[in-house]
Amino acid sequence: MEVDVVLYMKEPPDEALLARIASGLDGPVEDLVRKDSQFSKLELVEEDYVGDPAAVVQLLARRKALLQRPILVRGDISGEGPLEACVGRPKSRLYEFIGESAE
Repeated sequence: MEVDVVLYMKEPPDEALLARIASGLDGPVEDLVRKDSQFSKLELVEEDYVGDPAAVVQLLARRKALLQRPILVRGDISGEGPLEACVGRPKSRLYEFIGESAE
């Protein structure tokens, strides 16, 4: 399988790409946001992002460090077409996304 690794801190996705990822996400859109110490330090409220792709995209466009990782994306990220995406947590989801067994 051929893959491209994108280091999101060096090459952060713009709002348009974040929106495409959010719309193709297999799972709740709020899963794209890390709920870590920085999330708490910024006094963000998890419920503000539940089921709200626009709010998630705006937050991640402003605070790239809050982007959950790893995120697997299938499709042309440099294009405009639809994408399929998956948050790789827990690790078993990575294998499900690529269609292989974890064993």
